[in-house]
Amino acid sequence: MKALLPAATAIGLVVAADRLIKILVERSMSYQETIDLLPFFALFRTHNEGIAFSLLWGLGPLPLIAISLGVIAFVLWLWRSSPADRIVAHLGFALVIGGAVGNLIDRAMYGYVIDYFLFHTPVWSFAVFNLADAAITIGAGLIILDEFLVWRRERAIEKAD
Repeated sequence: MKALLPAATAIGLVVAADRLIKILVERSMSYQETIDLLPFFALFRTHNEGIAFSLLWGLGPLPLIAISLGVIAFVLWLWRSSPADRIVAHLGFALVIGGAVGNLIDRAMYGYVIDYFLFHTPVWSFAVFNLADAAITIGAGLIILDEFLVWRRERAIEKAD
C-alpha cells in the first residue's frame, strides 16, 4: 500500500493538471484560436478525433475509448510485472497512465481530445498536443531509459564475471 501512494499521486497530478489546463483553454480560447507565446511556440486550441498525430481519425469515440482502456490495462500489467526497485520505469508507467486517463476523460466527455500546444516555425509546425500527450511521451521515454540502464547494469555484471 505504501508504494501505491506515490504512483496514485503522480497519476492524479497528471490528470488534475491536464483537466485544469483543458478547462482553461476551452473557456478562454475560441476554437482554432492562436496565442503566440514565443516565436516558435503558441497555444492553439483544436480538437483531435483520432489518437496520436490524428491516427485513426474518423473511427469514432467508442473504438478509441476501447483502445485507450486496453492500453491502460496493458501498462498496468507491465507495471505490476516489473520489479519494485525499477523506480524510473514505475514513474514512467504512472505518467503514461495519467496521460492516457486525461485523454480518455476528454474522449468520453466530448468524443475528441482537446489539444493546445503548438511548436512551429514560419514554414513548419509540429502536431498540436496537450499535457496528457507530453506525460505519455515522457513516461515512455523513462520506461525506455530504465530498460537501457538495467541492460547496461546486467552487461557490466556479466563482464565482471
